Amino acid sequence: MGKAKDDNVEKSDKKRRSPKMCGTNYPLSIAFIVVNEFCERFSYYGMKAVLTLYFIHYLHWNKNLSTAVYHAFSGLCYFTPIIGAIIADSWLGKFKTIIYLSIVYVIGHVIKSVGAIPDVGDSTVHIALSMLGLILIAFGTGGIKPCVAAFGGDQFEEEHTDERRKFFSIFYMSINAGSVLSTIITPILRGDVQCFGGDCYALAFGVPAALMVIATVVFIAGSGLYNKAPPEGNVLLNVCKCIGCAISSRWRRPKNSPKRDHWLDWAEEKYSKRLIQEIKMVLRVLVLYIPLPMFWALFDQQGSRWTLQATRMNMDFGGSFVIKPDQMQMLNALLILVFVPIFDMGVYPLIGLCRIKLTPLRKMAAGMILAALAFCAATVVEVNVIKTVVETPPAKECLLQVLNLADGDVSVQIPGHNIFPDPIKSHDEPSGYTNLPLDDAHQIHTVDITHNGANHQCQLNFTQHNVYSLILDSRITCKLVEDSYIKSEAGEAFVRFINTRADSMNISVGSKQFQVPGNYGTSKSLGVERGVYRNVECTSLDTLMKYQIDLGLLDFGAYYTVILRGDPNSLTLNKMVDVQPNNIHIAWQIPQYFLITAGEVMFSITGLEFSYSQSPASMKSVLQAGWLLTVAFGNVIVLIVAEGAGMEQWTEFLLFAALLVAVSIIFSIMSYFYTYVDTDQLNKLFKEEGNMDDLKKEKDSMNMNDLPKGTKM
Repeated sequence: MGKAKDDNVEKSDKKRRSPKMCGTNYPLSIAFIVVNEFCERFSYYGMKAVLTLYFIHYLHWNKNLSTAVYHAFSGLCYFTPIIGAIIADSWLGKFKTIIYLSIVYVIGHVIKSVGAIPDVGDSTVHIALSMLGLILIAFGTGGIKPCVAAFGGDQFEEEHTDERRKFFSIFYMSINAGSVLSTIITPILRGDVQCFGGDCYALAFGVPAALMVIATVVFIAGSGLYNKAPPEGNVLLNVCKCIGCAISSRWRRPKNSPKRDHWLDWAEEKYSKRLIQEIKMVLRVLVLYIPLPMFWALFDQQGSRWTLQATRMNMDFGGSFVIKPDQMQMLNALLILVFVPIFDMGVYPLIGLCRIKLTPLRKMAAGMILAALAFCAATVVEVNVIKTVVETPPAKECLLQVLNLADGDVSVQIPGHNIFPDPIKSHDEPSGYTNLPLDDAHQIHTVDITHNGANHQCQLNFTQHNVYSLILDSRITCKLVEDSYIKSEAGEAFVRFINTRADSMNISVGSKQFQVPGNYGTSKSLGVERGVYRNVECTSLDTLMKYQIDLGLLDFGAYYTVILRGDPNSLTLNKMVDVQPNNIHIAWQIPQYFLITAGEVMFSITGLEFSYSQSPASMKSVLQAGWLLTVAFGNVIVLIVAEGAGMEQWTEFLLFAALLVAVSIIFSIMSYFYTYVDTDQLNKLFKEEGNMDDLKKEKDSMNMNDLPKGTKM
């Protein structure tokens, strides 16, 4: 006994003598933990910021599949913390769990970066490496998520509660700092650095991988300074076993067995009354968690649907700078830093002065409404964004416009369809595409053309879902060209050239080369970076004569047709807009980010506070697991809707808003019937029961001592 006591004293003294920072009560070890968390969060959010665009541009997936996989990955990141907590509490301890899973995390990042190198295998290899990397990253980031903050708290001595509380504030500041910086930097690495002939996704993923290596090295470097608590058993497993025992005992009970007040009471034969009572308290809170995934279904679309919306908007801020669509996510992290003190010191006290009792559950319901309003704002933005988008024609329809390159006005008639009622002026910019009905998937239409009093006919074959330009030259020769019309997710402008001259031309626009045959030849439509192109070099392939033309601004998401004209000594042009540029500015997304962040402050922070206040000390990890699962299931909801709904984007936004309003009403009704509990009363109750048991045992002992020595029991 004496030796054990001395060992405990020695360990206690060792802990008290652990190095402190600058004479404070802060252990030096927390510096390593904070730096580790900053680097890890930079790694995670930086990779995730460019993930949706990576799926679309590099793996060439459609929007719905990209959204589904993005949210499947996000959901997995919130399922795996339960595994990490069980490993840490039941087997390895927090320190070893963080190290081992950080190594898995690094391997996932490296595999993901290698998969983004075009020269490594074909598209199947890229997809396989990307998915394997994401799975390892999900297990890494999710597995260490419940361990790092708790491990930081373990470094403080019991009496230093203020320092521990301030540490958690610094810890979460490091999370937001890593998030803000990464969502600014990695999109720049993706878009502004060119490698392998395009956007440098390998670098955009490689830098987060390097940050994760640094995070792991820094954490290991502090090994000798840490207070490493041994595994103490996972309470989540005990809770599951107790619930399983209660269910099993209830189903197997004899018919004449007495009734129990609660179904969990059937576990009393194997588990203590205190544990059962604590589980009852936890289950009451977990029932309230049932509607919560819908909030996260909306919240996590910032990195998927909202980013895709941003790609179809004007990203230029007055010529000063051009923001990347995947950089808009930084607004959430920035606003959260601003809103938390504003709500704590301004909004909530003001509401209190109005004699409105704002309970935690009411705050959460208000947060849901704000998130729904954010999606209403996103719907309004989306409705205006799609006005510049040419939608794919439905079945048995195509789209048609006419480019009149003749020397006079022409009239175009298609028998049975009055789609061009007015004459079309020479070299006039078309007013837009017009729907042309078809009798079947393919149809040959006779097109009647009148020019200078003469009639001409063309037999043209149209196919459903396609978009066409009918080009009429000076001889009224019909040339039907299938057009590209899908807006670039990278914000590129697309341009094509029609050469009315006899000589063929080579044109350099930025890094793109256009080969344009003579005699009304048409080039391919190629995407170029948005910008002003003043002195574009054109070379005649026949005479080798060089010309310069002014294309002006080629704007975000637009499609242009440039008509080349002139004699051998000069070159002029007509620039026509086939698809309008993105004219809705990206700043119109700020209100929806403002509302969703305000909703996050009222919902997420308050939800965690409520969960902790309503759970016994031994059950806080169980509620933390339940809270993380609500995030995971929220991402599952988006996955299902993205793959199964098949609706227009603005209607999908409106659907999510309506669902969240309905869920908030259900949650409010559930909250009305919830009775807040004081967990201290539980401690007092079982303390008094314990004292009564002690008194009873003492009384029995006294009675036993009073018995005559010869009495037989």
